[in-house]
Amino acid sequence: MHLRKFPWFVLATALLAWAASATLNVQIREYDVPTPKSRPHDPALAPDGSLWYTGQGANKLGRLDPKTGAFKEYPLKTADSGPHGLVADSDGNIWFTAISGGYVGKLDPQSGEITEYRPLDGTKIDPHTPAFDHDGTLWFTNEETNYIGHLDPKNGKMTLVKVPTAHAVPYGIVILQNNTPFFCEFGTNKLAGVDPKNMTIHEYTLPNASAHPRRLALAPDGSIFYTDYARGYLGHFDPAAGKLLKEWPSPGGSGSEPYGIATTDGAVWYSESGVTPNTLVKFDPKSETFAVRQIPSGGGTVRNMVATPDRRLYLACSGVNKVAVVETGR
Repeated sequence: MHLRKFPWFVLATALLAWAASATLNVQIREYDVPTPKSRPHDPALAPDGSLWYTGQGANKLGRLDPKTGAFKEYPLKTADSGPHGLVADSDGNIWFTAISGGYVGKLDPQSGEITEYRPLDGTKIDPHTPAFDHDGTLWFTNEETNYIGHLDPKNGKMTLVKVPTAHAVPYGIVILQNNTPFFCEFGTNKLAGVDPKNMTIHEYTLPNASAHPRRLALAPDGSIFYTDYARGYLGHFDPAAGKLLKEWPSPGGSGSEPYGIATTDGAVWYSESGVTPNTLVKFDPKSETFAVRQIPSGGGTVRNMVATPDRRLYLACSGVNKVAVVETGR
């Protein structure tokens, strides 16, 4: 990490946290994205096991075959779309959010055809992170326009609702086991859930006023873990009870800026973007212990990650124009 970045008392806290953490023994394989300055933003897992990513700076989507290392890129038809988040459906279509273009897109990888969906009434949106619920409806956050939206893939109908808190900055989103979309309000110290039937939003205020949850991941028991980017903490929240269970300072300290997060078999994985090189962190909820590994390339900010059924992690390393596959151990 940059030692000059922090005051002495913050640095001391960070060093103590690092000293208390074990070394993470995992294999991280990184791949250079074909188009320079692509700024791969988010990764996604397709049904065939391939790694997809949004090339935000290149206005493309990309696919990596982890078995062969082969890439294929798909240019978007609208210039300056700013592809941000993406997710695959069960048929292998890739749905993505065009944060600058103001639309949600669908790519058919077989034909290369791209379909764009926008609000029929002309409402301006900036779609951020997408997630499919258990019924096949696509939900998505909208960062600056402060909407939560959903799209029916069958008819293309888009429905939007404003978040009650102004400037909430809706960010990371997951679907709970009861089919409730649950999201971070990165502009505040709140988390929120959406009733999928009537789109009523219920907000939950975190105890610390300085908290700013950015990304979140679903645990096997239905609880969620979230990265508190502003304070350098990992949090554990129970949506059923509507309360914070516990939080822990990240090994890199208050300036560690934890960001992308995922879970595998109960283990929590996330990246610290505020330390150089960026780190991959594993947290064991049972023992409440951390293990840390530096990302070989430096990472350049790992904004999001996704877990695979065979316990791998797919990462997008934005600032170094790479994507990565992490073998977490079988």
